Amino acid sequence: MSKKITEDLSFDFDFLDKLVVGIGEVSQITSIPTRQIRYWEDKGIISSLTEEEGKNRRYNYKNIKKMLLIKELLDEGYTLDAAAEKIKKRMELIEETLRKLSARKA
Repeated sequence: MSKKITEDLSFDFDFLDKLVVGIGEVSQITSIPTRQIRYWEDKGIISSLTEEEGKNRRYNYKNIKKMLLIKELLDEGYTLDAAAEKIKKRMELIEETLRKLSARKA
């Protein structure tokens, strides 16, 4: 990988690590109703960064990506449980790939 591409990737990693968005913004970005996002969180498929009761839910890039992937699979006809399992496996693969890229950076 060229140095320029590696530098660009490291910028993206830094940005994505810091990206945190409220539930309303996530709903607007993904076109997923807030009610559905809350349901997925209640089922343990995604998780918000807010742990205090009554506080606004906020989501990081990883959870936003999960939501988009779940939505895509649901649109393709998967059940929510099947989509969640497939996403879990896909996210593990993505995380492993990102770890390898980060290791190359270091």
